[in-house]
Amino acid sequence: MAEDAGLTLAEAIGRFAAESTFDELPESVAESVCLRILDILGICVAAVSMNTSQAAREWVLEQGGSEQAHAIGLGVRVPAVQAAFVNGVLAHSLDYDDTHLPSVVHPSASVIPAALATAELVGVSGAATIAAAAAGLEICVRLGMAGYDERARTSIFFRHGQHATSICGAIGGAVSSGLLLGLGAEGITNAVAVAASMGSGLIEANRTGGTVKRMHCGWAAHAAVSAAQLVARGFTGPPTVLEGRFGFFQAWLRGEFDGSAVTEGLGTSWLVPDIVFKPYPANHFTHAAIDAALELRKRGIRPDDVDRAVVGVPAPTLPTVGEPIDVKRRPETGYMAQFSAPYAVTAALFGGRGLGVSLADFSDELVRDPKRRALMERIDVVADEHCTDIFPRQFPAVLWVLTRDGRELSVEVMENRGGPARPLAAADIATKFRENVAGLLDSEAMAQVEATVANLAEEPDIGIVLSPIVPAGTDGR
Repeated sequence: MAEDAGLTLAEAIGRFAAESTFDELPESVAESVCLRILDILGICVAAVSMNTSQAAREWVLEQGGSEQAHAIGLGVRVPAVQAAFVNGVLAHSLDYDDTHLPSVVHPSASVIPAALATAELVGVSGAATIAAAAAGLEICVRLGMAGYDERARTSIFFRHGQHATSICGAIGGAVSSGLLLGLGAEGITNAVAVAASMGSGLIEANRTGGTVKRMHCGWAAHAAVSAAQLVARGFTGPPTVLEGRFGFFQAWLRGEFDGSAVTEGLGTSWLVPDIVFKPYPANHFTHAAIDAALELRKRGIRPDDVDRAVVGVPAPTLPTVGEPIDVKRRPETGYMAQFSAPYAVTAALFGGRGLGVSLADFSDELVRDPKRRALMERIDVVADEHCTDIFPRQFPAVLWVLTRDGRELSVEVMENRGGPARPLAAADIATKFRENVAGLLDSEAMAQVEATVANLAEEPDIGIVLSPIVPAGTDGR
């Protein structure tokens, strides 16, 4: 898309989206979107039994309404906005969804549910859905980057206590939904402007608890589909909604933003393939430590061989994965273990499933296992200067181990697995999907979903993607 200085940011987004047809997508972008759809579907299935997932489904069923789109875990179709809500809640509930660096935005958990629900509502093709999802993911990431402070190396959204994922995801999802509803450039501009009044999310729960963060991406997807549908019925918004005096960036970031991050290279230089897939179901700050421990395991090191170990991480991540150390060495639940560097190393050294460690390795029972507790007691976590220099464009780690027979070993992991420098292959995403749905989908349904998503560009109706997904233990009510 050629840049036009006469366009506002929302108008530039609208024009970009309107021009984002499947035939114009780079092959790498289309392939990336299909993998993200499969990834999100597997995560949604894995999250279906969580109490918050059940609450979301029950709430949606109580609302009633037209049967328009599938929500995972429900055997009946529900209004598209409600399907987007449920699937968005599930997609973000396990901290297993993809991440863009350095914005630390999780784009797919909002955008993919919004795109799928809208696509099913209007009955469009797989190719059209891919193009719409690509445009929405791109805008979500670019909005996140507009709020990234390069000098401070942090998100301005997070500095203010705001969850950039859901705030930007509402707008990204609205771009996808608007494109699928055929709103055109002007209509998508209005969808952006309306969704900007609907995006929300506070991250205080990261500090003091609560499950509300699981709702954020569901609410963003709900807002996205709602905004596009309201615009289709005549609602409009200000074209200066993003950069205006009383607009998005002023309201959220107090006017501290980089508008060029939204428009520079828009339509020609795609960021979607750079979004990092999560190979492991844990806080992203622990992933490089898992990789390092897996490497030592490949070299023959086992838990009983370790006399003591030290994990070096970027200083800003130390409070999340290493402090207080007594708590991180003794997580009481699998959820707590997802934020523990000592447990991450322990799980990898014991040897896990899936791509190295999987959800099964973060069970409440395993994190309390005496042998694992004994190893965690021998693991320290410290700030590492070199890792700090690289953060947050990567979440690196260094692992030092002193073995009981006196050997000193170390492994440095400076680039995250799943990112551009170390991408997961399609086969890896398929492995993750199968691991996530094991015991919840039968083999026929599992194979059908994989095959459908792999050939999504050839599918005439997107509804075929979600219809086979009825996880065991859910009856639609």
